[in-house]
Amino acid sequence: MAAPTMEERKACWGARDEFWQCLDSHGDDAAKCEKLRRAFESRCPQQWVKHFDKRRDFLKYKKKLETEGYHPPEAAGKS
Repeated sequence: MAAPTMEERKACWGARDEFWQCLDSHGDDAAKCEKLRRAFESRCPQQWVKHFDKRRDFLKYKKKLETEGYHPPEAAGKS
């Protein structure tokens, strides 16, 4: 895979940002953002799409930990 040009990177990041904004405004309902998802996938290398999907999940998890704190599962430490 050749390294994307600056214009290709900007197009990818812009498509990602539009898709994420759509998800945020529709409560993560991917069906309502399907067109933007296809644009995101078409403008970014597949490895980047996977990375950004994982990154979004991590950022949501991190935000949840920061707002709600950590709550260990009930079964933790029990045998």
